[in-house]
Amino acid sequence: MLADQLDYVIGVDTHHDTHALTVIEIVSGGVVFEETVAASGEGYAQLLRLAGLRAPGRRVFAVEGTGSYGACLARSLAGRGSGCSRSAGCDGSGARAARPTRSTRSGPPGREP
Repeated sequence: MLADQLDYVIGVDTHHDTHALTVIEIVSGGVVFEETVAASGEGYAQLLRLAGLRAPGRRVFAVEGTGSYGACLARSLAGRGSGCSRSAGCDGSGARAARPTRSTRSGPPGREP
């Protein structure tokens, strides 16, 4: 059961210039805290400080868009051992995570393989 393993989930809705975070307590399911931070190194540091203050204990980050706007945040969290490991496109190249295309998917459309 998730409540036995974690105390908080920190959801992050990523955008080009800002990221909105929400801290949810697992046991109650209640929102503990909401904030918006800049989508920058300074904003990521602020996000981690807020997580430490508002979600002490066992926590996990759920980051939207780790192949686009959330890539740099995901990389920053992974570098700090915060359990978010998928990242791409943070080097300024505009590279995105590999996604299957219609031609690489198996089987005909609408049918399970």
